[in-house]
Amino acid sequence: MKIIVINGPNLNLLGKREPEIYGNQSFEEYFETLKAKYPSIELFYFQSNIEGEIIDKIHEVGFSYDAILLNAGGYTHTSVAISDAIAGVTTPTLEVHISNIYKREEFRHKSIISKSCIGMISGLGLKGYELGIQYFITT
Repeated sequence: MKIIVINGPNLNLLGKREPEIYGNQSFEEYFETLKAKYPSIELFYFQSNIEGEIIDKIHEVGFSYDAILLNAGGYTHTSVAISDAIAGVTTPTLEVHISNIYKREEFRHKSIISKSCIGMISGLGLKGYELGIQYFITT
């Protein structure tokens, strides 16, 4: 099984950025924990602050990987193009958010990409990524 985590803008700052919301651990550190916990799964990680690079990565893996875990960051609320990219590939995509987007600013309450995803995990911290992996393992 091949699963990729795709993180969008500003998620490269995890562990430094707003620790009261996002915690103190970098995603790279957390990802190593995931790889150790799930050695039988090929886990890959990609992060970009650039919308087009995220779209290119979805296109690249969207017909050959078993699953995409996508935290599109701020693009969640603005990117029709990322939503269209998800809809255009056959690999199922699960939307993940570290914070509870419905407990934050009003503009974060609407996800443009949700309609193209099979589901969403929001507000469970980094644990949401692991729950996403478990979902794909058991379906």
